[in-house]
Amino acid sequence: MTARSDTDLFSGLGRLVVLVEDPDAALAFYRDVLGFRVLHDRTADGFRYVHVGVPGQDAVGLWLMTAGSGRERELIGRQCGGQPLLVLYTTDLDAVRAHLHGHGVRVWNEREDTDSRSLHLADLYGNVIVVAQLRRAAA
Repeated sequence: MTARSDTDLFSGLGRLVVLVEDPDAALAFYRDVLGFRVLHDRTADGFRYVHVGVPGQDAVGLWLMTAGSGRERELIGRQCGGQPLLVLYTTDLDAVRAHLHGHGVRVWNEREDTDSRSLHLADLYGNVIVVAQLRRAAA
C-alpha cells in the first residue's frame, strides 16, 4: 500500500498491545522497574485497560492486555516469536544496567557498535526488550 502524497494517513503511533497474565504484576514491572508512567488505567464493562509509556511520550505506549483465550495465554511472552518486543532509547546505558541489576533483572547480549551501545533484558513474561544508547554523529 502506498500512502497518498498529498496527506498523511495517520497522525501518530498509539499503543502496542502486550499480552499479560496478570495486569497488576505487569504494571508493577513496567512502572516500578522500568520507570514507565501510567497513561490510562480504567475498567469498563469488566475489562481493564492499562496503558503505560515512557515519560514525555504520552501519545505512545504499551497496552498491557490480559490474555483472554487459551490461544492468547499461549502467546504471552512469545507474541514476537522470540524477537524483541520493543527498543527503548537511553542517554546513559551504564545507569540503566546498574538499575536493572539492582532490581534483579537479567541483562545479556551487551554490544558496542559504531553507532550505538545496547543490551537485552526480558520482562517478567520473557518478552525481550532492547535498550540502546545511540552515539552522536561526528560533526
